Amino acid sequence: MTTLPRRYHIITFGCQMNKADSERMAGILEDMGFEWSEDPNQAGVILYNTCSIRDNAEQKVYSYLGRQAKRKHEQLDLTLIVAGCVAQQEGEALLRRVPELDLVMGPQHANRLKDLLQQVFDGNQVVATEQVHIMEDITKPQRDSTVTAWVNVIYGCNERCTYCVVPNVRGIEQSRTPSVIRTEIEELGRQGYKEVTLLGQNIDAYGRDLPGVTPEGRHQHTLTDLLYYIHDVPGIERIRFATSHPRYFTERLIKACAELPKVCEHFHIPFQSGDNEVLKRMARGYTKEKYRRIINTIREYMPDASISADAIVGFPGETEEQFENTLQLVSDIGFDLVNTAAYSPRPGTPAAVWEEQLSEEIKSDRLQRLNHLVSIKASERSQRYMGRIEEVLVEVQNSKDKTQVMGRTRGNRLTFFAGDINELKGKLIKVKITDFRAFSLTGEAVEPSVVLLNDQHLTTQL
Repeated sequence: MTTLPRRYHIITFGCQMNKADSERMAGILEDMGFEWSEDPNQAGVILYNTCSIRDNAEQKVYSYLGRQAKRKHEQLDLTLIVAGCVAQQEGEALLRRVPELDLVMGPQHANRLKDLLQQVFDGNQVVATEQVHIMEDITKPQRDSTVTAWVNVIYGCNERCTYCVVPNVRGIEQSRTPSVIRTEIEELGRQGYKEVTLLGQNIDAYGRDLPGVTPEGRHQHTLTDLLYYIHDVPGIERIRFATSHPRYFTERLIKACAELPKVCEHFHIPFQSGDNEVLKRMARGYTKEKYRRIINTIREYMPDASISADAIVGFPGETEEQFENTLQLVSDIGFDLVNTAAYSPRPGTPAAVWEEQLSEEIKSDRLQRLNHLVSIKASERSQRYMGRIEEVLVEVQNSKDKTQVMGRTRGNRLTFFAGDINELKGKLIKVKITDFRAFSLTGEAVEPSVVLLNDQHLTTQL
């Protein structure tokens, strides 16, 4: 038997929170002396960071696992890890299904990867899914980008939406302290990062579990307060946050976003359904009227703001008329982007055992109709950029056209334009928009572009 090299490979499924967790776990593995391997078959440690929001994501994990489990029969020192939400949900059942697994660990244990792996290397098969208080993030993430970075501000979720498995697998809300968050962002600024996205499963709940109340009787630490507190961090040019919950989205937060120049005019606020009865059965805690008021208030303060959202079709008992109310909401609001999904029953959630489940045919038909409308409305929204000059933060080379670079506008529209990635990466470039599609733009750099870098004005000739 050959001894496998100290290389690792991580495959991430699901949301931004999972991506951030994967970066932290990659940082731990690098600190342990492992190197990244592009090819999983050349890696000695393979980690699947899983998502259980939808059934097809879960099935994909099992198909990946099957291939590597076979490999382990020839290479016994291969270490197989399942982390994330499927791990939390299935626990020891995963070991029964895939006995070749070495470590099953829930999302709350991401920072404990080193200790858990040590137990594996000592010859144990380990399951870590017990509810724990998340250790403060003292790891150094191995980040995928050198321009933009995720920063966790709150873990877990206290909501009890009837379709959602997240509270079961990610635990209760645990906010990080403002000072620790600011310290992490300051370090990112020193490293040359230009944009941070504050992350939480329900980010508007930030600070509810931290001590302290203002004389007016509100929580002393809120997302709004946090935005003011971190806004002046040197080097950071842009701040985003996700994911918001309409139940807790306040005018005070909207006002702060309008006042603070670094906070991007982009809001991701899932509505899930445009029908009040469905929203009630989902236990979302708001009405479609409240949702519309939130969007109207955002547009009063920031008329050009980009709005993205999530929506579910085919929820148990959803009638054709109720689905059409969702179409009406999408048509009326005109979203820049909507992440859509057909309802998928998740283990341990109330809606999964309700009798009025809809057929796959109905769900598929409704999803197709919604996606068609989303694309039309997004294209209409994109049209407003034509001929405008937009500030684009350059992130990567366009993989399909190496003469182009790719970045995002403040409103989070993907934008492509001709340029050299070696010169432009991490710079804020003024781009005149010459073409639009539903979800992306093309433009030309306006020269010269003045960017702020290390507190000095540099002129970049393009």
